[in-house]
Amino acid sequence: MTLVDIGIPRRLVEFTVDGSTVRVPEGSTILDACTAAGKEIPTLCYGDTLEPANACRVCMVEVEGSRTLVPSCSRKAEPGMVVRTDSERTRTSRKVVLELLASATDLSTTPGVAEWMDATGADPSRFGPDAATVAQPAIVDNELYVRDYGKCILCYKCVDACGDQWQNSFAISVAGRGFDARISTEFSNPLPDSACVYCGNCVEVCPTGALSFKREYDKRADGSWDESRQQETTTVCTFCGVGCNLTLHVQDNEIVKVTSPHDSSVTHGNLCIKGRFGWQHVQNR
Repeated sequence: MTLVDIGIPRRLVEFTVDGSTVRVPEGSTILDACTAAGKEIPTLCYGDTLEPANACRVCMVEVEGSRTLVPSCSRKAEPGMVVRTDSERTRTSRKVVLELLASATDLSTTPGVAEWMDATGADPSRFGPDAATVAQPAIVDNELYVRDYGKCILCYKCVDACGDQWQNSFAISVAGRGFDARISTEFSNPLPDSACVYCGNCVEVCPTGALSFKREYDKRADGSWDESRQQETTTVCTFCGVGCNLTLHVQDNEIVKVTSPHDSSVTHGNLCIKGRFGWQHVQNR
């Protein structure tokens, strides 16, 4: 049991970020501090309900005295630390990382990436067309969600959510090594034949759209998906008495997907198959 568990407040750590003094509770990361101070640090593999994976390397910052750049999502703040988030070194690193990711994978449905690439001047095309991931069709083997691994950046968030950090189903994991590494079910079986319980928590944490709701995938395919026309309403799931919070995403008076607030003390963004996918009866005509 920690001091936080028994209600004793943590002492504050004071350090400098881009010339400004920041004070955050002990144990906070640099990313936590920057977010609290209103400084945006791009990141893809970071999930606020998961342990840092340190995979995407987009959130690297410069710490005075450190030989290398450090991942802000996992580096704990220390007293007297001097951090630079927008130095020439960090901008160059972010630019190259975005170029490498965008040259190898389809980031067209990744929120924020287009703006980050414009800000850094990233040009993925300079690596040439041969850098792209081998074309692979989206895997549609069930009616709930789609796996489009051409958009996968191997951030491991889906593996963590399905594994020991949340669901403990262990239906998906990393197969292969090096350039052959990929997200897969056991023995590459179709989802219906795997240990998947269709909770959709992997879809919830996927940052690029490599995992998406079947309904969202279909609407994107026919060009009718439009988030600017969607309304979000948070309610309570009625399937059982646990009290999970559901956020209904509604477009043109139709529920197109269901998520859950990450700050909910009940769900922390996670749901079961009924809460995540059991809404079709609402609009069954």
